[in-house]
Amino acid sequence: MAKKEYSFYPGCSSQKAASASNYQVSIDSMCDVLDIQLNEIPDWNCCSASIGYAGGGELPRLALSARNMALSEQAHPDQDIVATCAACWLATKETQERLHDDSALMEETNQALAEAGLKVKADKNIRHMVEVLIEDIGYDELGSKVQKPLEGIKIAGYVGCQTNRPFGIAGESFENPKYLDKLVETMGADPVENYDRKVSCCGGALAFSEPEKSQALIKEIIEAAYDGGADMIVTPCPVCQMNVEVYQNHINKTYNTKFNMPVVYYSTLMSVAYGKSAKEAGLDGQVIRAKKLEEIAGK
Repeated sequence: MAKKEYSFYPGCSSQKAASASNYQVSIDSMCDVLDIQLNEIPDWNCCSASIGYAGGGELPRLALSARNMALSEQAHPDQDIVATCAACWLATKETQERLHDDSALMEETNQALAEAGLKVKADKNIRHMVEVLIEDIGYDELGSKVQKPLEGIKIAGYVGCQTNRPFGIAGESFENPKYLDKLVETMGADPVENYDRKVSCCGGALAFSEPEKSQALIKEIIEAAYDGGADMIVTPCPVCQMNVEVYQNHINKTYNTKFNMPVVYYSTLMSVAYGKSAKEAGLDGQVIRAKKLEEIAGK
């Protein structure tokens, strides 16, 4: 398979010691096997996915993502922009759409960027990593790289809301997307059928501002996974992964539950199935250990 190259927007949560640093570790391991080269956008900045809606104004929020696109156009002019974070992907894709739909906003944005010697065209595809896996590589090729099938593990594919609305993955249902289920099967594991919380919101930043509301949502996501017989949950979103994993003890105290459900990234599953070690798959970054994956990785 020929090497595929993309302009890469890592996002804040992927940085060392940040909440999704283990996600980046597993992405790197997965891409190594698939011969994918991610060319980091130089001097990239936060996409303002959360704080940008807190009163800073539309133009500053959009200009942050526009700056990343402008830098990408300079450094990697012929490459699609790829993000692994659902929020980064959504913020960047929204900015591109808004700028294309509103010529006055495009002009204002470029006036702002001109202060830093930049200009944005916003003419390259903005893609989530799962789009690259599905559309550019395909399930057959992804499956051909499996060395250690994830047999005997049942997994709930929790898509969340940001990779599914308003843009979504091409060809997938907004209410019942199947791509995580197909990836789980491709890696040799069993997906939970009819997982009815797969596109439910985890509360996002409400986990900080109104935790009781967020935790009520998370409780339903985890309960539905247990009801389907899941051993773990898989997700493409760092916010979903963090919220659904780290608040289980809080939920247990509030609701007298006994949740202890590992929540992992699709790239973690793939790295283990591709023969990578537990560390290379980022499993050492789990708050709730994914012991069944650790066992397979250690074989």
